[in-house]
Amino acid sequence: VNMDLSIIIVSWRVKELLFECLKSLFQHTTGLTFKVIVIDNDEGYGTVEMIQKNFPQALWIASQINLGFATANNLCLTYATGRYLLFLNPDTKFLDNALLKCVRQMDNDQTIGVLGCKLLNRDLTIQRSVRRFPTYVDHLMMIFKLHHVFSLNKYFALDFDYQQSQTIDQVMGAFFMVNSRALVKTGSWDDDYYLLFEEVDLCRRMIDCGYKVFYCAEAAVVHYGGQSFKKEVFNLKKQWIFCQSRLRYVKKHHGLLAYLLILFL
Repeated sequence: VNMDLSIIIVSWRVKELLFECLKSLFQHTTGLTFKVIVIDNDEGYGTVEMIQKNFPQALWIASQINLGFATANNLCLTYATGRYLLFLNPDTKFLDNALLKCVRQMDNDQTIGVLGCKLLNRDLTIQRSVRRFPTYVDHLMMIFKLHHVFSLNKYFALDFDYQQSQTIDQVMGAFFMVNSRALVKTGSWDDDYYLLFEEVDLCRRMIDCGYKVFYCAEAAVVHYGGQSFKKEVFNLKKQWIFCQSRLRYVKKHHGLLAYLLILFL
């Protein structure tokens, strides 16, 4: 019999944060069957040893190189057996039994393909984790950095009520719960994204297949935010990764003409 939840964590040189994440997860999660799968995306920083010593119940995979977020997640899917899958960032911390609330929500509505919860900053204020799908104009504005001048209120969902559970376009990949059956229909993460836009792409494919993307306000998790990415890249490289991911997304969801224009710009 399948267990309720398989939790997949892609870790990259954040051993201390991962320790806190796993400690809080095992401490607060009750009332459901789950297993944890951690992939160390750059072996050699003591992450595997930390897991073996402190969390022997967790399954770990060690990669010699940084595979990127999508590819690492897909590798872990081989070992996932849950009715639901949670793709979780290592820089998160559980304060209560949030996972049980999320699983119950998905049990109550099988049309939910992706579910996100309320993400909190370090000081427990609300973190903006919900956006609408970017339009072609939004992409153009961001390429020329005009979003620093003109506020893209609709895209950034600045009018969104984080106290209200509701159907939405996309949730942040830091806490990304997926219905396993839905993922079989939509296909898994797109390996052509190294980092960024991969969760937007998957949300869009879920909706295209008739599933909902849902925000659950009743469940909350602390998210420290972008810790691996801060360590990994300097500004120019970060911009190049962002550009490549945007091009991939535009080509898939806006068409060849839009892709060529964005490529030229």
